[in-house]
Amino acid sequence: MQSMSLCASLSSTASHLTSLASVSSSTSPLSRKFSLTFREKNRTPIAPPHKLPFFSARPAPTRVVLVKSQATAPASSEAVKVTPVPSEMKAWVYGEYGGVDVLKLDSNVAVPDVKEDQVLIKVVAAALNPVDAKRRQGKFKATDSPLPTVPGYDVAGVVVKVGSQVKDFKVGDEVYGDVNEKALEGPKQFGSLAEYTAVEEKLLAPKPKNLDFAQAASLPLAIETAYEGLERTGFSPGKSILVLNGSGGVGSLVIQLAKQVYGASRVAATSSTRNLDLLKSLGADLAIDYTKENFEDLPEKFDVVYDAIGQCDRAVKAVKEDGSVVALTGAVTPPGFRFVVTSNGEVLRKLNPYLESGKVKPIVDPKGPFPFDKLAEAFSYLETNRATGKVVIHPIP
Repeated sequence: MQSMSLCASLSSTASHLTSLASVSSSTSPLSRKFSLTFREKNRTPIAPPHKLPFFSARPAPTRVVLVKSQATAPASSEAVKVTPVPSEMKAWVYGEYGGVDVLKLDSNVAVPDVKEDQVLIKVVAAALNPVDAKRRQGKFKATDSPLPTVPGYDVAGVVVKVGSQVKDFKVGDEVYGDVNEKALEGPKQFGSLAEYTAVEEKLLAPKPKNLDFAQAASLPLAIETAYEGLERTGFSPGKSILVLNGSGGVGSLVIQLAKQVYGASRVAATSSTRNLDLLKSLGADLAIDYTKENFEDLPEKFDVVYDAIGQCDRAVKAVKEDGSVVALTGAVTPPGFRFVVTSNGEVLRKLNPYLESGKVKPIVDPKGPFPFDKLAEAFSYLETNRATGKVVIHPIP
């Protein structure tokens, strides 16, 4: 059986801070005063640096909690130490749309301001999603935030500052979440692939106590997408489901939620030959090798087909007459439907007991975690569409 990859514990903060090569401010895309040209003619011009909220001058430093742990320490015994919040930090930035080559590591990005309903997080780990790559490629220009952009949706880290209206979190709390409430509608110009990020309290939940930061960072967007899709189909105990791309980030969690949270009577899932054992370990009653058989030709039909790969035209042939087909990507064939997830920390809180009990497990691709300075390599791997589970970035300095 293929083992599920679990992330190593955190390296020490000191080694994090020395692991990245210094990036000259003279070559930084943010230090050239945003002298970028945009391809679309009608785009709203970017404000000069002094007017951009997260690249503006900073007040005097406050205090920050940094994570520090022994390499062999379990997730529940990670220690913390207090150091000042710097005025500038390292962050990955792109000032134009394109391939992985547009990503630049900048060492002189201002630490973001915190609004009344937000907390500032010292990022310990982050994860990549297909939406990160598509956004960078310019596929959502019409509703995207202005360039330059610090990418990243998933985050796990430590609260280092709280806004005046924050009630549930305090400095030192370990949290995780998806930093963007709406994945495609004006996502944050400043995401999680940085040393610090500011996030609304309502989007976060306490990090599950049994998970390390890298494992926790792999979950938010994928598990919220898996959950919302099941909710929208009206999934309930006793129903059957077929999951397409069951070894992927979302699919691996749909299998587990359907079985452990919703009480599915039967779970089937597709993958390549190498991941069939993984599907079974996650709870699939039927593991289908898509390289050898067509799932739509099976005599068995399902109450729900969860298409996490973009095969809706085939998925509708595998659903019962009164069933539901949810599609995350690709063309939609009736009666299939598509949705874009809305991030919600309450969903994570609801699912935390299943994570802490071990009934639902994060799946981190065995090629990772990728260190912070290997982000371009991590994106290139993600875009091969061959990742198992999630591609995680850890450690972050």
